Amino acid sequence: MWTYLPYGPFESPAAHRAWLADAAAAPDQSFFAILDVATGRAVGVAAYIRDDPRHGVIEVGHLAYSPLLQRTPASTEAMYLMMRRVFEECGYRRYEWKCNSHNAPSWDAAERLGFKFEGIFRQLQVVKGHNRDTTWLSILDSEWPALRAAFEAWLHPSNFDAEGQQRRRLEDFRTG
Repeated sequence: MWTYLPYGPFESPAAHRAWLADAAAAPDQSFFAILDVATGRAVGVAAYIRDDPRHGVIEVGHLAYSPLLQRTPASTEAMYLMMRRVFEECGYRRYEWKCNSHNAPSWDAAERLGFKFEGIFRQLQVVKGHNRDTTWLSILDSEWPALRAAFEAWLHPSNFDAEGQQRRRLEDFRTG
C-alpha cells in the first residue's frame, strides 16, 4: 500500500496518527476516514487536496485503502460520494486524480471511475529517492451528469447478486 505514496510505511499506529494530524492541518486539504458500515471500522482514508475554490479545481489524494476496502462496492461508493460533493455541493469545475505513473492499480482505478487521462509529467518529483513521473487524470463538471447516472445505476442493489457480485461493470453503465 505504501510503495507509491511519498510517506509510510509507519513504524507504529501512533506515528501514522501523528503524520495524519500534521497533514490534516494543511489549509488546502480535508481528510476523510472511510468506514465499513457493518462494523464501524475505518478501512481507508481519502482526502481532498490542492483545493482551489477560486478556479473551481480540487484533487482527490492520499488514498490509502486497506485490503478490506480494495476492489469493493464501498470503495466505489466512497469515490462517488466525494465526486458528488465536489460537483454538486461545492460547484467545482474540475476534479483531479494524480498518481505515480508506475502505479497501475491507481491509474486503472481512476479510469474505471471515469477520470480521463491527460498526460504524464515526467520527473515531477523525487519520492523515496527515486524520480517520480506523475500521471494526471480529471473529470470535468460537464462530464459529471453522465457519470453520476452510471454510478447510481452501478451502485443500485439490483446490480448485485445474492453473493454481492456485480452483474454489470461500472464501465458498462458509462458506455451504454
